[in-house]
Amino acid sequence: MATPRAAPGELIDVRPLGPGVKSAKSVSLMRSDHLEVIRLVLPAGKRIPEHRAPGEITVQCLEGSLTFGTDVAVRTMHAGDLLFIVPGQAH
Repeated sequence: MATPRAAPGELIDVRPLGPGVKSAKSVSLMRSDHLEVIRLVLPAGKRIPEHRAPGEITVQCLEGSLTFGTDVAVRTMHAGDLLFIVPGQAH
């Protein structure tokens, strides 16, 4: 069964999960023709293989920290940081 996504006008809670992060799963919070918002839960030590997205993306670190690499630079992100990536950029 698919996880329900937010409807237009519906509030979406993106506050830090705190202790609940250990059992949390990644989920698509909302999707439209031009935008998808995903809450990606990445456990410590895990990596996502390099890939490209056809559109612009933003990455916001809600809690913890991560190393985010692109074909331009590698950045360390901490809670509250937001990063913008152009279409087609490897990350």
